Amino acid sequence: MNKGIVLRPVAALVMGAFIISFSSVLVKTSHVSSSVSAFYRVFFGAVFLIGACIIKKEFKKRSLKKNLLAVGCGLIFAFDLWVWHLSIQYVGPGLATILGNCQVFVLALVGFLFFKEKIRFTFVLSLPLAFFGLFLIIGVDIDHLSRDHVTGIALGLATAGFYSMFLLLLRQLQSDEKDFSLFYYLMLLSVACSFFLGGKIYASNDSFAIPDMTSLISLVCLGVVIQALAWVMISNALPKVKASHAGLILLLQPTLSFIWDVLFFNRQTGMAGWTGVVVVLGAIYLGMTGKDKAPETNKSP
Repeated sequence: MNKGIVLRPVAALVMGAFIISFSSVLVKTSHVSSSVSAFYRVFFGAVFLIGACIIKKEFKKRSLKKNLLAVGCGLIFAFDLWVWHLSIQYVGPGLATILGNCQVFVLALVGFLFFKEKIRFTFVLSLPLAFFGLFLIIGVDIDHLSRDHVTGIALGLATAGFYSMFLLLLRQLQSDEKDFSLFYYLMLLSVACSFFLGGKIYASNDSFAIPDMTSLISLVCLGVVIQALAWVMISNALPKVKASHAGLILLLQPTLSFIWDVLFFNRQTGMAGWTGVVVVLGAIYLGMTGKDKAPETNKSP
């Protein structure tokens, strides 16, 4: 019985990571800039979630503190998306993605220090193994460490910080059983995030135009499937899964994104890339399945 209760949120987190791995496919087929696709992702997601809140009658008086926390969570998610896109400009999507996924180390440390989560040796071993696999998958070719690379690396690490903060705040929002909401807080943070990203796009004189029907379908899918459905699954699973394990599971997203890139866009890859996929999946399995030592029973002398 206890095993079943544990596996359900883990399965939901895995499924959520699987779904958001398609975000890179939808961004590529949206035919708009990455910043604009990020805006429409949270905007269409917010529209869907507003409708879900109306149907589920989740619009009711709630704690001002929790509402402000959700708005702050949306702001942090906006910073996460914005800083990641800046990092891509300096070091490319490969290294920027690897640096952003340093969240796994941050979440493991936070889980150990603040949530008193035990960290097994197998889990510690799985972290660098998973990161090595990501390097093999994406490939990093830096001939020399220029000033632009230093800037891009700093931005990528900032992305990891923002992403970790976002996941931890989202975990906190959904951990209160007395004020539980399936859609409301994710809706509020999506509205806040779309407001902040929309302001950034307007200030930079970028265009909100959606060029064609393919673009519209891709952007709506980004909002409804990725931002709404996938993150509803993830946000509701986060409080029931160790912070360290959640970070590890979410590494499935860049790994699967690589596979979709190969299958749908004929990305050229070699043995190193596929070896990286196997290494990451093996590291996740190692980190999730290792068992703690059974506590010793007290024996009378």
